[in-house]
Amino acid sequence: MKQFIFALLFAIGCIGLYANEVHFIAPQEVQVGDIFKIGDPDAPRYRHINFPRPNFIIKKGGVANYNRLEGNKVVVTAVKEKKDGTLEVMIKRTDGVRFFGSHREVSADLKAALETGELVEI
Repeated sequence: MKQFIFALLFAIGCIGLYANEVHFIAPQEVQVGDIFKIGDPDAPRYRHINFPRPNFIIKKGGVANYNRLEGNKVVVTAVKEKKDGTLEVMIKRTDGVRFFGSHREVSADLKAALETGELVEI
């Protein structure tokens, strides 16, 4: 009986591990025109999406409110592989509105942003 319960718990644990598996996009699969959604960062601020600092946003006449970014859909406008192997993408909002009212495009480290949940594939 103990062996049966142990086997059942082991099977449920294995199924639970595979249920949490996240599908990550390979760098070769990303193309110009792919759409992502901005997610909630793990840290207090976005580390892998290179949003400008608040003083630059304010100088350009924008409002530095990072809380309104979550859930916005963005489209990839350029893909570039750096010398160190990281994949940098340029993103802009799909609705045509500027980020913070001042910046049209921002760059992001694609792999790191996907792993931390800052960018979510749709």
